[in-house]
Amino acid sequence: MKSGIIMIKIFKTNLPGGFFAPLPWRGVGVRFQGIVVRLFFFLTIMASCKQKNNSTADEATTETRTPVTVTSVSYAPLQQFIELNATSSFLQKSFVKSNLIGYVTKVYVKIGDFVNKGKTLFILKTKESEAIGNSVNKLNPDFKFSGVNVISANATGYITELNHQQGDYVQDGEQLAVISDIKSFAFIMNVPYEDKPYVSIGKQVEIILPDKERIAGTVSSAMPMMDSVSQTQSYAIHIHSSHIYPQNLIAKVKIITISKPAAATLPKNSILTDETQTEFWVMKMINDSTAVKVPVKKGLENGDTVEIISPEFSPKDKILLNGNYGLSDTAKVKASPNPSGGE
Repeated sequence: MKSGIIMIKIFKTNLPGGFFAPLPWRGVGVRFQGIVVRLFFFLTIMASCKQKNNSTADEATTETRTPVTVTSVSYAPLQQFIELNATSSFLQKSFVKSNLIGYVTKVYVKIGDFVNKGKTLFILKTKESEAIGNSVNKLNPDFKFSGVNVISANATGYITELNHQQGDYVQDGEQLAVISDIKSFAFIMNVPYEDKPYVSIGKQVEIILPDKERIAGTVSSAMPMMDSVSQTQSYAIHIHSSHIYPQNLIAKVKIITISKPAAATLPKNSILTDETQTEFWVMKMINDSTAVKVPVKKGLENGDTVEIISPEFSPKDKILLNGNYGLSDTAKVKASPNPSGGE
C-alpha cells in the first residue's frame, strides 16, 4: 500500500488532473502508457485488500487452545487412619536375689547379655565357709560342707541390671541382677481419650519403626488408668515377629479409622480449589476441545489419591490432569496422552 501511494503521487505530478483525469491526446503511445499505469495500480490495491481480508479471516478462525493431559475416575480401596506414638518395653522383669549372707565369688554375666532360663549367673559363698574354709570337712567328711550356692536365671531374657560384682558382700534377699522377660516384650501405645473408639483389644495394627521397617501387631491389653496431664490411656501391642528389638524404641502405630473397599478416586492434581480451600472443582471435557468446570465434593485422602463423593463420574469421562490450573469455564483445550498411562 505504501509503494502504491507513492507511485500515485508521482502519477499525479506527471498527469495533471489526477489519477482518473482523462489523458490528453499525445498520440497512441502516450495513451497506452497511461492505461497500463492505471491498471497496475488498480491490481496492486486489490491484491493488498485481498491479503488483508484473508489475514483477518485466518485470525478469526484460529483459536488459542491450551495443551492438557487427561485422566479418568478409578475405583480402589481407600483407608483413613491416625498415627500414634508407641515405645518398646519389657512388661515383666525377674529379680535375681541372694539366698544367703556371704560373698560373691563368681559372676558369669554382664549387662545386656541374653540368658536362658536355668543358666548359672552367680556363685555365692557363705561368710562362715569363707572364714573356716574346709576345716569342718577335715574333721568329719560326712558333713560334706562347702557353703557354696549357685544362683541361676529364673526367666529367659536380657540382663538389664547388674547390682554386684565378684568379691561383693551380700545380705540374704539382696538383689543381684534384673532380667527383662523376653516373652513380655511389647510396644506401649498412648491413645488420646477421643481416639479410644478406634482401639480395641484384639485389633490388628501396623507398627512403623524409625528405619521404615513395618511390623504387624495385635492390641493385647489396656492399662486401667489415664495420664492426668496428657489424658491418654496406655495399650500394650504384642508384635508378630521373632526379631528382637531394644527397649525404649519409639515407633509409629497406624490405626485405621475408616475403610472403603471401592471408592471413586481421582489424582490430587486434577482437583482445583479457591484461596480459602472451601470450594473444589474439576475441569471435565465435554467434547474434543472444550473443558467445563464441575464442582465436586471430596471424601477421604490417601497420599496423591482423593475420593470423589459427588457427582458420580463415569470411567469414560475425561478429567483434566495437567494444564488445568487457571482455566476458565468452557475453556478451549488440546488433549494429549497422559505420560503415566491414562488417556
